[in-house]
Amino acid sequence: MSNNKSVLLAGKSSAGKTASLRNLKNSKGVMYLNCEAGKDLPFANNFKVLKIKDPLKVYQYFDAAEEHKQCHTIVVDTLTYLMDMFESNYVLTAANTMKAWSDYAQYFKKLMQYYVVKSTKNIIFLAHTMDILNESEMVMETFIKVKGALMNQGIESYFNNVIACKKVALSDLVDCKSSLLNITPEEEALGFKYVYQTRLTKKTVNERIRGPLGLWPVEEIFIDNDLQLVLDKLQTYYTE
Repeated sequence: MSNNKSVLLAGKSSAGKTASLRNLKNSKGVMYLNCEAGKDLPFANNFKVLKIKDPLKVYQYFDAAEEHKQCHTIVVDTLTYLMDMFESNYVLTAANTMKAWSDYAQYFKKLMQYYVVKSTKNIIFLAHTMDILNESEMVMETFIKVKGALMNQGIESYFNNVIACKKVALSDLVDCKSSLLNITPEEEALGFKYVYQTRLTKKTVNERIRGPLGLWPVEEIFIDNDLQLVLDKLQTYYTE
């Protein structure tokens, strides 16, 4: 349901999601759709920043991106706030709330099944996760929480590439030997590192991390939280 260039970066607040965009190449070609009340990016950049106040405008920006060859990447930060915005603008104010909740689900499905699928750009969605108790199995599950029917389907099911953004103690990374994981002196001093988790582990079987078979070898379970590394990987994976 998504193109090969779409990625979902999921994680809790302050897990390094937005900061991981800092090394994107040719940053003038990044269309950054800010859905978080105009919150500033945490690093200097040359992105084309657009502040979203109406969720329906996102459709127009996807169309506009296709008309500009310079644009190579669209970032939606965050999908969680975008859907909250749709709820505030179009559901809570509706006379017919049943239809409005249906429109809420269809808005996301149209975004994914039409605009993302037909796009020729890299499509990056950031989203917030929550830990929720699965009472039937009595386990904690980590996923992106949304409203209505979309909750049952799972937002993550619309993506081939779901990567978790995490803040991990260096003691948990000692066995990770990969050229894509580099510990800086500052991180050594702090004792932790912001990372991407690309594969499931025994401790994270109840998360919804996923990726194409063979994209991430075992030694790359944890890598630097650098989106450009992911885009380079996908480029190589789908062209070889």
